[in-house]
Amino acid sequence: MATLSNLYVDQGSTYSNIITVTSSTGSALDLTNYSVASQMRKSHKSSTYHSFSASVYDAANGKIRLQLTDEQSGAIPEGRWLYDVEIESAAGVRTRVLEGVVTVTPEITR
Repeated sequence: MATLSNLYVDQGSTYSNIITVTSSTGSALDLTNYSVASQMRKSHKSSTYHSFSASVYDAANGKIRLQLTDEQSGAIPEGRWLYDVEIESAAGVRTRVLEGVVTVTPEITR
């Protein structure tokens, strides 16, 4: 089951977050040869989405990085979005490791 975690993104700002993926025993999962994907949508069934730049940051210690440039976050309308993070092994096994709500706060200075 995926861990629940809510994120906050300032519209028009650079965003970066390091997440540690752990095994069922609580130790860091070795993410060597894994890929990562992450999207946010207004609802589960929405066809419109925004993607985080998601990558393995430190494979041996189970660390993933989620990023948005200032231009990417500026293109996301303010409000609440649903998101998840999925990892995929070299064997093609896909696992959702994180999910929750992303709150995008509006940019004032442009």
